[in-house]
Amino acid sequence: MIEKRQFYINGEWVNPAASQDHNVIDPSTEEPCAVISLGGQADTDAAAVAAKAAFPAWKRTSKDERLALVEKLYDIYKSRAEDMAQAISLEMGAPIDMARQSQVGAGMGHIKAFLTVARDFEFIEPLGDHAPNDRIIHDPIGVVAMITPWNWPMNQVTLKVIAGLIAGCTMVLKPSEESPLSSLLFAEMMDEAGFPKGVFNLVNGDGAGVGTQLSTHPDVDMVSFTGSSRAGKLISKAAADTLKRVSLELGGKGANLIFADADDKAVKRGVLHCMNNSGQSCNAPTRMLVQREVYDQAVETAAEVAKSVKVGPASEAGQHIGPVVNEVQFNKIQDLIQKGIDEGARLVAGGTGRPDGLNRGFYVKPTVFADVHNDMTIAREEIFGPVLSIIPFDTEEDGLAIANDTPYGLTNYVQTQDSARANRCAVELRSGMVEMNGQSRGMGSPFGGMKQSGNGREGGKWGIEDFLEVKAVSGWTPGA
Repeated sequence: MIEKRQFYINGEWVNPAASQDHNVIDPSTEEPCAVISLGGQADTDAAAVAAKAAFPAWKRTSKDERLALVEKLYDIYKSRAEDMAQAISLEMGAPIDMARQSQVGAGMGHIKAFLTVARDFEFIEPLGDHAPNDRIIHDPIGVVAMITPWNWPMNQVTLKVIAGLIAGCTMVLKPSEESPLSSLLFAEMMDEAGFPKGVFNLVNGDGAGVGTQLSTHPDVDMVSFTGSSRAGKLISKAAADTLKRVSLELGGKGANLIFADADDKAVKRGVLHCMNNSGQSCNAPTRMLVQREVYDQAVETAAEVAKSVKVGPASEAGQHIGPVVNEVQFNKIQDLIQKGIDEGARLVAGGTGRPDGLNRGFYVKPTVFADVHNDMTIAREEIFGPVLSIIPFDTEEDGLAIANDTPYGLTNYVQTQDSARANRCAVELRSGMVEMNGQSRGMGSPFGGMKQSGNGREGGKWGIEDFLEVKAVSGWTPGA
């Protein structure tokens, strides 16, 4: 049993002022694998005060000084990649090979990408040739509360922490209590890199406790949150009294538009993308919209692919999917699969219950529904499990209307060999991101959504700008 009861506050590992124990559950076995402490108000206060005290000096550091520390952190992160992979695999059930390649790799990639874009980022820039004595200054917003989820721990931690550090902000990180071990390891790396005291602080806790305390804290200038839309609404309300900036990266119900002329790997690619990370990705293409001419074949292919997806323990090597994170998620997914059956969708793969041979652990059968209508519960709600809904459409306009008929707007996908159609769809789809024909977004591309998928942008220069205030200055003397 791992014990991680301390918090990282003001450059030191400290015992919680008043806390309760929390068991971290290994989702592969349903057994406790670690014990952490959940903080209270005194712990939140100490972290916020430390971050506030550290802000003036950190704000005044040069970009080069900040980047040198981030580069040192990058080297430490790489050297401890296996430790990080083991922590993520244990705490949230990512299969160990996937944890090494994708989960740890995401954090590494984001640190490197921020270092690249930051070298050309100008914190003081001219307004334009028409106003030679005007400058736009990008000021760090101050103390940022960073509240991160369990599904992609280092992806989210690095998107927030590294961008905030480069911007000149100080911070308090509250990782998910479901996956805290990776963030505690990250705090060890921050300490080893030598960031000044109080710049980075970590307090474990749950959303109702430390999450709410940070959202309402007078010393916190901004909340950067990734998680469910329900929690995002609560954080926005809690932060309103102090008029904090709130940056939200929330849920999704991505549509994957597969036209009759899509390439022959489009359906398989879409199914595997939906099932990746056991379906626990907000940008998963969980609604497969298929043009009527190729619908029957797509359903058959999707069912075959889903049935070929292996499910197994996170500790085993291989390209399988692992369990979902906890019992609450498992039960929610089971209820929604049953809801799909009850509402008349045609089950073509998977279904309720655990996969054969797995009678313990939060394992979900890779599940595919066909003949789904967009008003069914499984087409409206974010399931956050390996569950795909297939919906037929006729024309391009019909497909776009179905795709946009959702409260979410994070990522949509388009599969067609007609370049003009692809471009039209990219313009018309109401989402923060559109990926076409299996091509991933490039390094530094902003991640974020619209509508109930949130309002922030993470990654690249937009990720840094999220933590900056814009100050307009006139009467500036160049060279002074």
